[in-house]
Amino acid sequence: MKTEPVKGFNDYSGEEARKRAEIKKILVEIFEEYGFEPAETPLIEYEEFVKGENSNDEAVSDIFRLKDKGKRNLALRYEFTFQLKRLMKNKKLPYRRYQIGPVFRDEPVSSNRFRQITQGDIDVVGSTIKEEAEILSIAKKALDKLGFKFKIYFNNRKLLNEILDEQGIKNKEKVIKEIDKLDKLSEKDVRNNLKKIKAENIFKIFKEKEDYFKRYKSYAEIEELKKYCKYYNIDIVFSPSLARGLSYYNGTIFEIKTEGTRESICAGGSYIFDKVQCTGISFGLDRLTKVSKIKPEEETIMVLSINKDQEAIKIAEKLRQEGKKVVIYYGKPSKALQYTNSYNIKKVIFIGGKETEKGVLRIKDMKTGKEISRKDYK
Repeated sequence: MKTEPVKGFNDYSGEEARKRAEIKKILVEIFEEYGFEPAETPLIEYEEFVKGENSNDEAVSDIFRLKDKGKRNLALRYEFTFQLKRLMKNKKLPYRRYQIGPVFRDEPVSSNRFRQITQGDIDVVGSTIKEEAEILSIAKKALDKLGFKFKIYFNNRKLLNEILDEQGIKNKEKVIKEIDKLDKLSEKDVRNNLKKIKAENIFKIFKEKEDYFKRYKSYAEIEELKKYCKYYNIDIVFSPSLARGLSYYNGTIFEIKTEGTRESICAGGSYIFDKVQCTGISFGLDRLTKVSKIKPEEETIMVLSINKDQEAIKIAEKLRQEGKKVVIYYGKPSKALQYTNSYNIKKVIFIGGKETEKGVLRIKDMKTGKEISRKDYK
């Protein structure tokens, strides 16, 4: 029997799991600061709903397909966005929701690409460019709190379509998919791919300075987003070659990059569902965890019972009521101290006969080895 995880799936425990939990906690706090409400959706949906009208998109073509006992065609969700089509029904607009959880892609695995990934998404259903700027403000605040140095790159699909129309390019979706590979392939490889579909000339346009793009009607949306981002004190970088492969995008698109990984750590954009304009961004928890230097600050305390279980439980419960993390250990002090090293526990409170008689707590700092005795834990 194989017990190791399936390729592309991972176990997380110990410090890594704590780090992931801390990042989730920070994201949730900031999402809710901005008035977003939580949502939960099924892992499994009907295949036709998952695919929607985007069956040619790479992410959709990589969905995990399944059948249940009733031989229904089902699939694991590959993202959260398409499920908004159901959640948005009968909601007063704008509807703001966030969701954190696993999504699945049946694609080749690499050091930065897994088949089960955890995403943190926020979306506004019924959005304008003002909400786009607010979403980028949320991203900035979260990444600042996580200690990242990052850049926010943005473009607009309307502008990209205008450029492609001007160049007489017919198969725009195919060209956009090729441009989207610029973070995976070299510029030379992408240029060669575009040459095959007679679209390599667009590269010379992408090399132009920003003032060049003011000739296009859609540049007005670029200027408006920049204006509102200034209100939030956000620096954003216009990138005319930014494409984002998913075909449902119809306006602003953005990606956030940081040192230590070539792939984006956050990405999103604007799209339309049921004639309602929406915008959203997705945080990749796996990539955030890999690159972030954040460490959970809360300490875990061990209460060591030396044949004084009732007293140890009483002390542990009192500390828990004060919001502290406490584990009780029943057994020999020598084994207890080995246990603290294994789980990186920094403080131990000894509860034995002497401590009970004197009515004091004997507290040991495992890092320094120093012991103190006092009436209360502080």
